[in-house]
Amino acid sequence: MKELEARYLERLSQLYPTIAKASTEIINLQAILNLPKGTEHFLTDIHGEHEAFSHVLKNGSGSVRRKIDDVFGNTMSSRDKQSLATLIYYPKEKMERIKKEEENMEDWYKITLYRLIEVCKRTASKYTRSKVRKALPPDFAYVIEELITEKSEITDKESYYNSIVNTIIRIGRAEKFIIALSELIQRLTVDHLHIVGDIYDRGPGPHIIMDQLIQYHSVDIQWGNHDVLWMGAAAGQRGCIANVIRICARYGNLDILEDGYGINLLPLANFAMNTYGDDPCTCFKLRGEPDYSPDEMKLDVKMHKAISVIQFKVEGQIIKKNPGFQMNDRNLLHKINFETGMVEIDGKEYPMLDRNFPTVDPRKPYALSAEEEDIMERLEKAFLHCERLQRHMRFLLNKGGLYKVYNNNLLYHGCVPLTAEGELMPVRIYGRSYKGRGLYEELESYVRKGFYALDEKEKERGRDMMWYIWLGEGSPLFGKDKMATFERYFLEDKETHKEKKNPYYSMLENETVVNRILAEFGLPPEGTHIINGHVPVKSKNGENPIKCGGKVMVIDGGFSKAYQKETGIAGYTLIYNSYGLILAAHEPFESTEAAIEKESDIHSDSIVVKRVVQRKMVGDTDIGRELKEQIRDLETLLEAYRSGRIAERL
Repeated sequence: MKELEARYLERLSQLYPTIAKASTEIINLQAILNLPKGTEHFLTDIHGEHEAFSHVLKNGSGSVRRKIDDVFGNTMSSRDKQSLATLIYYPKEKMERIKKEEENMEDWYKITLYRLIEVCKRTASKYTRSKVRKALPPDFAYVIEELITEKSEITDKESYYNSIVNTIIRIGRAEKFIIALSELIQRLTVDHLHIVGDIYDRGPGPHIIMDQLIQYHSVDIQWGNHDVLWMGAAAGQRGCIANVIRICARYGNLDILEDGYGINLLPLANFAMNTYGDDPCTCFKLRGEPDYSPDEMKLDVKMHKAISVIQFKVEGQIIKKNPGFQMNDRNLLHKINFETGMVEIDGKEYPMLDRNFPTVDPRKPYALSAEEEDIMERLEKAFLHCERLQRHMRFLLNKGGLYKVYNNNLLYHGCVPLTAEGELMPVRIYGRSYKGRGLYEELESYVRKGFYALDEKEKERGRDMMWYIWLGEGSPLFGKDKMATFERYFLEDKETHKEKKNPYYSMLENETVVNRILAEFGLPPEGTHIINGHVPVKSKNGENPIKCGGKVMVIDGGFSKAYQKETGIAGYTLIYNSYGLILAAHEPFESTEAAIEKESDIHSDSIVVKRVVQRKMVGDTDIGRELKEQIRDLETLLEAYRSGRIAERL
């Protein structure tokens, strides 16, 4: 042990070669521990709604407006505060409109610059100068640092700052400077972003959201079932590919694949028109209101049916190959009587709403036709070789996982599978049983194997496991007994459509069960929380997102437009700052254009979930614990220097 410690201290001495440098770093780290903790921002179930997501990211779920209120209080009207907030969110676009209306732009620049500087000072106050300096835009770093840093040695501060501001305006840099300050305020308002799953599906812009996240300064992602589905598709898993295309078709979002990711869907379109040309495909009408012409709508529903039939075949093959998934009851094509149009499910026969299956051979119902096989081969190659898609999936792998414990909060997308008695439910994964935290970690390891394993068998298992995570009964990201896709398309009887939720969802008010889950992930019962999404909270029916006395927060409130009729709102987000936890319930986002033109923010009702008696500092966080360890190591290094065990590197 002493040898390892000596080797470690030698390595550390390369970074801090003298007593002076080690001492300075200890002082710096100790100072950071006594700063207020940074603001964390939690979003979940974004489902491709890129405009609403972008706006919430810009306004920090109301955090920017709260900063403006803190700075100006009653000295500024509500309208002026909202104008300033809109400018901070969309500086370039907002100034273009102001220039058309404002007569004296020089005065407007001066007033606006001073206001932005004051807000910037407030947002920067909880960080070290070093951290703020790193966030500064290179072109204006020096000037901004001068303006937001108090100069106690300057007697006439007003004259000093006025000269800087006047020069900025005089040399024609005011607009660029306003943009730089606005973006800096956005950057400093939120220190860290948590995405608690489901970036993909339903909405039109998941690829746009992914590009934004890649550029974001600090983020982690807990994968949702829809995200893992896309990961499986990017890994070439055919069941995942078919599901991804089917969902895009169902919501009128095929352009995500074609325009966003460059996936060629022409072979599928030609096949669908040739095979289902005379079929009205009434069971495959689209959800939502896509901006389609009648011809586009006709083509989409046929593609929708074509890929759905392919999906049922491909999934049948996966289930047969993986008997351990215990999903034989989900193979239904061989239970169709193609002459009578009836299907047997759980021992009962039901009439089918659609009886036209020209590509299904009753003797080999799960075999793809030659054309279907060709389509799947082409699609598999397209997904595997799409550079943008692969880049997005690598980002999910690098920044994400199935769960995260961070600052005494347990983050996961779906559930921890439980038995009816509230015990951790064992799930068999390739012959071995796992539950709770162990289940999460085993499933995550297989997701990574699906991309990186050298052993082809393990890689294939990883790919198939991504499909299982999407819809398997034992999947913590799915949390239901079945995915009734077949029944919802083809059977009128609503009873067959029901998907029974795991007992977890009915036990979120049971403190004993919640404490058991927290303990499973290494957290104490007091002062900790579970934060998850996945199942929309039906606020309009009086459902509360805060459960078990504040220990559990389900923050899926319908970010996706497809769910907003069901929830009555347009999403929950959560803010965790140095004063406590704030839950924001959002109204629907009209458009970016309206946000700029009408200065209409997303109106949010904020609920203080927890307010701390004593303000939380960096020293109270996970980062604080790491910094304290660094301080202890540096103090050991200091002692080694002073005792002569290690020589300074002068």
